[in-house]
Amino acid sequence: MARKSSRREFLRGKAAADALADAAAGPLAEAPPGPGCAGGGYVVRVSRRAMACEFEVLLNAGQHPEGDDAALRALDLLEPLEAQLSVFRPDSAVSALNRAAAAGPVQVETPLFELLELAQRLHAATNQAFDITAAPLGEAWGFDRRAPRVPPEAELQQARALVGGHLLDLDPQRRTVRFSKEGVRVNLGGIGKGYALDRCAEALAAAGAEHFLVHASGSSIAARGDCLADPPGWIVGIPHPLRPGRRLAELRLVDRALATSGSRFQSFVHEGRRFSHVLDPRTGWPAEGVLAATALAPDAATADALSTAFFVLGPEGTRQFCQEHADVAAVLCTRSSERGGYDIRHFGLDEGILRQPAYFPSCSQY
Repeated sequence: MARKSSRREFLRGKAAADALADAAAGPLAEAPPGPGCAGGGYVVRVSRRAMACEFEVLLNAGQHPEGDDAALRALDLLEPLEAQLSVFRPDSAVSALNRAAAAGPVQVETPLFELLELAQRLHAATNQAFDITAAPLGEAWGFDRRAPRVPPEAELQQARALVGGHLLDLDPQRRTVRFSKEGVRVNLGGIGKGYALDRCAEALAAAGAEHFLVHASGSSIAARGDCLADPPGWIVGIPHPLRPGRRLAELRLVDRALATSGSRFQSFVHEGRRFSHVLDPRTGWPAEGVLAATALAPDAATADALSTAFFVLGPEGTRQFCQEHADVAAVLCTRSSERGGYDIRHFGLDEGILRQPAYFPSCSQY
């Protein structure tokens, strides 16, 4: 069983003792959605709130003697990362870029430029389903104000004119970014949490930790090592998009990242039709048919972006992407023809990665 601990408790060494005292742990399959050790070992947690969610590091108790301090130092990276990436901070590097890049090339720091390059590569690889310029669409639909509505066609077309990877000019030699049109902006919300997890994971590995998991509110996860369990792996539950508090499926992660996108908490009904907050940047309209999309990839930034892209692409586009990228896998929950029904489809998963308790419906592999 895992126990959350404060910074003060970690510095006193209290967390490990408490974790060892939590000897009675129920079966993982009955636990609420969230990560854990496949072997049911004692897990120490340390957390920090950032980027509007809870970041948390999980370590096996006693496995890394200096693991608690390493976890605290890794989480200390979140504040400067948020200060750099957040569009909600006027003084962030991304906000400064958005203000100036339409007037001319803006030079940015190497890590931010590399993240923008990754986003552009994923934009092209997903047939433009992932797009960091799509913020005007969310504003047109009112999702940014938590007041969703169907926008007038003229307003939607105006927003669409400001969206697209072709509007970004990245110069690797000069490390500059330029927007080709006034009003274009980048928003790294669809890839930023995963990127932050990757930076935390790098810091933990550099400190000597070999087996750990770091996640952001359970929706974006980076796992390293195998948890020293038998069978090996960190068990991660995918939250059910229709049944709060239950798991849609469970996955076993070893040296892999995962991210899930869903619309249960951000959608609205208009004239009997439900609209998701996940928008297709190619059409400007909400993606339909998918209830939740989970992507597995070598790094968390890629998984973060792909979970959104797979939600937009749907089963066929996701199947094709996974066929073309052997290091990527996916689990989709889609609407079925039965009222209130759903199907689970998975692509590119190795045998033994997906766990399916008896109460899950049958999964289909494509």
